[in-house]
Amino acid sequence: YNFFTFLPLNLFEQFQRIANAYFLFLLILQLIPQISSLAWFTTVVPLVLVLAVSGVKDAIDDFVRSVFLTCTLELEQKWMNVQVGDIIKLENNNFVTADLLLLSSSEPHSLTLPWHAIIAITAKPPFLVTLGAAGEIRCEAPNNKLDKFTGTLTLRGEKYALDNEKMLLRGCTIRNTEWCFGLVIYAGPDTKLMQNSGKTTFKRTSIDRLMNVLVLVIFAFLALMCLILAIGNGIWEHDKGYYFQVYLPWAEGVNSAPYSGFLMFWSYVIILNTVVPISLYVSVEIIRLGNSFYIDWDRKMYYPLNDTPAQARTTTLNEELGQIKYIFSDKTGTLTQNIMCFNKCSINGKSYGDVYDMSGQRIEINENTEKVDFSYNPLADPKFAFYDHSLVEAVKLNDVPTHRFFRLLSLCHTVMPEEKKEGNLVYQAQSPDEGALVTAARNFGFVFRARTPETITVVEMGETKIYKLLAILDFNNVRKRMSVIVRSPEGDLTLYCKGADTILYELLHPSCNSLKEETTEHLNEFAGEGLRTLVVAYKSLEEDYFQDWIRRHHEASTALEGREDKLSELYEEIEKDLMLLGATAIEDKLQDGVPQTIETLAKANIKIWVLTGDKQETAMNIGYSCNLLNDDMEDVFVIEGSTSDDVLNELREALIFCFHKVALTKHDISFQDFHYFLVFVFFFLRNARKKMKPDSFPDSDEINIQFQKSSKNQIILPDEQANGMYGLVITGHSLAYALEGNMELELVRTACMCKVVICCRVTPLQKAQVVELVKKYKKAVTLAIGDGANDVSMIKTAHIGVGISGQEGMQAVLSSDFSFAQFRYLQRLLLVHGRWSYIRMCKFLKYFFYKNFAFTLVHFWYGFFSGFSAQTVYDEWFITLYNLVYTSLPVLGMSLFDQDVDDHWSMVFPQLYVPGQQNLYFNKVVFVKCMLQGVYSSLILFFIPYGAMYNTVRSDGKAIADYQSFALMAQTCLLIVVSVQIGLDTSYWTVVNQFFIWGSLSVYFAITFTMYSDGMYLIFTASFPFIGTARNTLSQPNVWLAIFLSITLCVLPVVGFRFLKAQLKPTPSDKVRRYLIEPEILAHRRRLRRTSTRRSGYAFSHQHGFGALIMSGRNMRPKSPFATTGTFSPNRSAASSEKPLIGQETRS
Repeated sequence: YNFFTFLPLNLFEQFQRIANAYFLFLLILQLIPQISSLAWFTTVVPLVLVLAVSGVKDAIDDFVRSVFLTCTLELEQKWMNVQVGDIIKLENNNFVTADLLLLSSSEPHSLTLPWHAIIAITAKPPFLVTLGAAGEIRCEAPNNKLDKFTGTLTLRGEKYALDNEKMLLRGCTIRNTEWCFGLVIYAGPDTKLMQNSGKTTFKRTSIDRLMNVLVLVIFAFLALMCLILAIGNGIWEHDKGYYFQVYLPWAEGVNSAPYSGFLMFWSYVIILNTVVPISLYVSVEIIRLGNSFYIDWDRKMYYPLNDTPAQARTTTLNEELGQIKYIFSDKTGTLTQNIMCFNKCSINGKSYGDVYDMSGQRIEINENTEKVDFSYNPLADPKFAFYDHSLVEAVKLNDVPTHRFFRLLSLCHTVMPEEKKEGNLVYQAQSPDEGALVTAARNFGFVFRARTPETITVVEMGETKIYKLLAILDFNNVRKRMSVIVRSPEGDLTLYCKGADTILYELLHPSCNSLKEETTEHLNEFAGEGLRTLVVAYKSLEEDYFQDWIRRHHEASTALEGREDKLSELYEEIEKDLMLLGATAIEDKLQDGVPQTIETLAKANIKIWVLTGDKQETAMNIGYSCNLLNDDMEDVFVIEGSTSDDVLNELREALIFCFHKVALTKHDISFQDFHYFLVFVFFFLRNARKKMKPDSFPDSDEINIQFQKSSKNQIILPDEQANGMYGLVITGHSLAYALEGNMELELVRTACMCKVVICCRVTPLQKAQVVELVKKYKKAVTLAIGDGANDVSMIKTAHIGVGISGQEGMQAVLSSDFSFAQFRYLQRLLLVHGRWSYIRMCKFLKYFFYKNFAFTLVHFWYGFFSGFSAQTVYDEWFITLYNLVYTSLPVLGMSLFDQDVDDHWSMVFPQLYVPGQQNLYFNKVVFVKCMLQGVYSSLILFFIPYGAMYNTVRSDGKAIADYQSFALMAQTCLLIVVSVQIGLDTSYWTVVNQFFIWGSLSVYFAITFTMYSDGMYLIFTASFPFIGTARNTLSQPNVWLAIFLSITLCVLPVVGFRFLKAQLKPTPSDKVRRYLIEPEILAHRRRLRRTSTRRSGYAFSHQHGFGALIMSGRNMRPKSPFATTGTFSPNRSAASSEKPLIGQETRS
């Protein structure tokens, strides 16, 4: 929309609310003289005010969002202007705006941009110059497969194959590349990222949905009251009014009692409309806006390192934050920093990394622990920290196994070095763990300095050595290891290998058995501390054997058929009888406070599911590191297409073979294989559920009965408690089958009984499907949190989306409802802001419905004493100002400032969050209670003033038993009663609350005495008929006695009920406030424990390695003049010049 169309479009959206449309209908009714019982301004003023406030708020929200989007996304052209076929230029740190075919870049030999090199071979160099020539690209239709692209380029009559390696996908970030040009293949909603993002839907809170239902109930109740009064009017006019037409003539056009009753029905609709107050919605908007500002202003959620405050990007979902039951979290960048640190190692049976005191006792490492001094090594990384001095001593003493260990780490990798200035090395690693190992070797004196396609240059203890690189046996997900074959300057042939312990142990020479046992003990210790482990080994090769092997390797690498299988056989052949060197232990650094945050959220009965595109090992590593998984669990079920059940051994092997075969080809699976896999996954899930809850299978089980009923109604699964703590890990491939048909019921039922669920190797679309699955079958509020473009789909799908503004760009933040910089701020967002917002909104709704029922139903009772004539009890000005002036500020004060307990206790006692999950503070039952309280109060507020005024005279003998005096007394009683009630509902008193309550009462009396004065009557005779009523009525003691009696009768039952409830059935807030806390809440937090399961450090290698590219030489830069040969001189200067990774930065 634009400036001119905003108003009509906004009004159209606002009138889609039932209440707003209803008040517009009332306004039309009031324009009909025959049925209009109130002045037009009683409806017009509130309606215009509500529409104006909501419109201004929407305009501000949209303006801020549009400015943010413009500043973020607009470089030279807006993204929306990019079209298919455009050639666009991107610069360093720019987001990729569409799915591009990479044409050229400033870094043509980059490790992560292999396309240019391929073009140089198949399309000849002039291709880059002849872009203007006639050409054609044919490709597949837009789809959501991030890892697949098929197309052909036809140029000058020749065809060239295009695949995913030649594409830059939208959502990536250009790194260390000054510029690049790309041809737009898919744009806008056709891009693979947007195909995975799902549709943007308008999110509404559960309270919003409940309010719509309650409004319909109130409409029905209103219609019932109007019908009763209309029938009463018909009967009264027939029996009484017909005979008094001389004194009370019927309105013009009314000629029968039934028709009079019909008109009175609509008149009472107008009078009783306040039972659905129009100011309710504008008050809700103000409350949400105020609570959103609290999030924006919270300094405890501000991250100073990158100057990032928390931000409420929407103002309509605050109270939903207080009802979260399931959190779906990304891993990399959300739970972790994606930073690896070399922590410990085992070399030749000796463990390094721990620090011991003089008595031999191991001491805990902290910031005061003395670090190893690497000043003897001029090329050491100053950021690297290690604390065990014995390892440095072993290196300096020329210990052979230690030197061989670090030599392996400096040679066996695919890292690319960057050295623009002498001595200042920056490593560009395919995975963070590989970079950590090379950095460790660098600091201990084995500095990886440079590489060419044929050589690797290493500075070993100050002496530069050039190793000839003969072969790279690359990593993949099946091998789970990598090897290099090098020739040393002395001429020795050696194979160096590193990989997962479960794989390498099968390849060791029998002579290593004793060393293997010692290393295994160290591995278990490392894994018990949550570290990621790798085993390293080597093998000396015979010259004759290697020459024969390399010949066969060349033949296999150039084969047109079965190339991968032939290479795999050759790799298996040479990687045998390895000699064990030791093991490495790497710490994957979590974000600060992640374990504590997860522990706190778990105490709040919030279940956390981790949905990640990373490998299973990675996901489980992080699960143990951040205390999602621990030794206290009864079992952790792993669903990955295989099982350890002896009965299903043969089926498992067949399915694994089928799975890998299919995964490496075209994902084409026969119906029989598909059926077997479904059966396998189904029985695995049932076995897991049977172990957790054996009694969930009999036919008498309530949920099983629901499943068996053939009903089109949606099944809502109740919460089931397992007989212990369990975890569930499922891979993306298994998840794809588990989401099929009725399998999803078994999946969600099993998963929801587990304390933790980890889904690994999942696509962005699968993340959204998992969130949608829980939303579909569980009556629970969900929250999704992530930091990258691949998290957008689940952020949009969940009830609440939270974006982490980190290293992955702004896509997640732009699609989120709330954003901040660190995962640990999530507990404050939920336990403090979310819980307060929910409690405040519930208190507001309860009070608002109560005060309006009490206000409106007095008209109903008065109808029985006024001949059902649709005469109002109160003055019309009081009706107009009741919700807008007299009672609006006190309830807003409570709804913006109230706290049951402060933020400190909210964090200390996360159990306070549970009532919000169960929706205990406002639901249909609570609404009925408010309604009954309003009915009771209305009876008191009508009959006490009526009895007090009946045949009453003033102290001077003059009568005051008139309509105006009764109306003034009734409205005064009402306002004081609702003011006392708001005082009872307020838990946290501030100056603002006091000012609003006492100020509202003062304003009421000031306005009343002013409007009922002689001067106002003389100026506006028709508008202010209550002349002198205030001073005549409120000056009588008996009137104030009746007011006090009304207040007492209305408030006393409430006070008594709340006192007994606090004594007999206190809420968690009552227990905290009165220190009546359950013993388990007071218990000290147990120390975090970690598992002893070993976890491979190759978990971060998400794809096939870059060995072939390195050996080809296409990724190489010109050799550095000072990193080729000779001995390194420490006198040379070392400047600081860091350069980030080249190419695109994204995650699968």
